[in-house]
Amino acid sequence: MRQSLRPLLRRATVGALVLVSVWAPGGALAAAPPSPEAARLPFTERYRALQHGGIVRAANAAISCRATAAQPSCPAVREGGTAVNGDLDMFYVDVDTDPNTYNSSRAEVRLPEGARATYARLYWGGNLRVGEQKPPADNGRVLIAEPGGQYKEVLADTLVGHRVAQGADAYQASADVTRLVRESGSGLYTVAQLNVAMGKSKAGAWGGWTLVVAYEKAAEPLRHLAFWDGFDTLTSGQDIAPGGLRFPEGASGRVGLVAYDGDRGRTGDRLTLSADRRAPVVLADSANPGADVLNSTISEPGERPATRVPSYPNTLGYDSDVFDLGTALRPGGDQLAFRLVSQRDAAWAGALFVAVDARS
Repeated sequence: MRQSLRPLLRRATVGALVLVSVWAPGGALAAAPPSPEAARLPFTERYRALQHGGIVRAANAAISCRATAAQPSCPAVREGGTAVNGDLDMFYVDVDTDPNTYNSSRAEVRLPEGARATYARLYWGGNLRVGEQKPPADNGRVLIAEPGGQYKEVLADTLVGHRVAQGADAYQASADVTRLVRESGSGLYTVAQLNVAMGKSKAGAWGGWTLVVAYEKAAEPLRHLAFWDGFDTLTSGQDIAPGGLRFPEGASGRVGLVAYDGDRGRTGDRLTLSADRRAPVVLADSANPGADVLNSTISEPGERPATRVPSYPNTLGYDSDVFDLGTALRPGGDQLAFRLVSQRDAAWAGALFVAVDARS
């Protein structure tokens, strides 16, 4: 990443809007202005398609614990140890070689060979109030570099801020980056300059990003592909019950979620699926216990997960997980109902995406 970022960060926003609009699905000449910040943003459907293909995602954290002599447990925590981010002094992850970025991390978009990206959305968010208070004016801007490319500024088209009594100042923002991913394809994407505070406080420092990509490939099954996003606390739960997703007997599928400030070892958070009004099934796997689904992981089914740099098993407050829907879909039906709840963690839900076999 040799390009200096000072011109990018000081430039008038007109140039940045042009960069973002280049990636808009319709090739518009101007990007849509971000929605105003609000106390909460209910979950709504962002994208839906019926096509032969699926969904892949790349994700990573922007902040982790600081490995110092005063905090010798940090390396073991990063490698999967149980810890609460509010008990740790946290500092930025910064993997690039550019001295003008203070945080950066990488993750792999792994599209099947011959697949074409049809929609891609970048989500990012974090806590602005920890040992320092970061200005919310920077929430709607990040830098992204495609595989082998240089940083480009991305401005959010959806932005929400949310202050809570527990001492956090949390937000999530997102932007359509379809054209960039369609033209760049598979490989390691780098996201930098995510607005997140460092330090130590009871609320804890946390933040990260997820790039979700829907793709089409004629050789794959016909599937329903859909994204929902919003931003709200999980004390009363988050319900998403999409209609019109007709799936056959023996169907298979996956669901992914993006959530913030879940702590490993603090139980009481669950993701469940009720298919066609049957009894809810708790979604869990080897990386995500059924009663601690928000356990600071970036995970997905399969023996060879997508590459991340860094690849800390414990992301200390950032979850971006993909689950196999298993037997819950096998009887077939036309209605799915997901519920995500956190009874002990002061957690937020940011996005949910699903790919399910469709009736032909």
